[in-house]
Amino acid sequence: MNISIEMKENDQFTSVDISGEIDAYTAPKLRESLFHLSEKEGGTMVINLSGVSYMDSTGLGVFVGVYKNIRSNNGQLYLQGLSARLMRLFEITGLSNIMDISSKNEGEVR
Repeated sequence: MNISIEMKENDQFTSVDISGEIDAYTAPKLRESLFHLSEKEGGTMVINLSGVSYMDSTGLGVFVGVYKNIRSNNGQLYLQGLSARLMRLFEITGLSNIMDISSKNEGEVR
């Protein structure tokens, strides 16, 4: 089970590209990588999931925690590049009604 996390950041914007599988084995690494970034006051995080081939409920839990932390610090979280399978997972859980999710890749730090 592998996961790759690539980050680019500037003062208030963080772009994260994730590829591989997000499950009980890789979720702790993902959480560790993202959580400290979610504590920036007023920051924006764009997470590209186009390279994610599988995600289970543990992965959803990571994104819920990051979302809550970003929102509590007056920031914004955008998830993009979701496959139909991942989008369905967010829809079934109702998270697609709460989080800003797009199937397109729209922004990154340059």
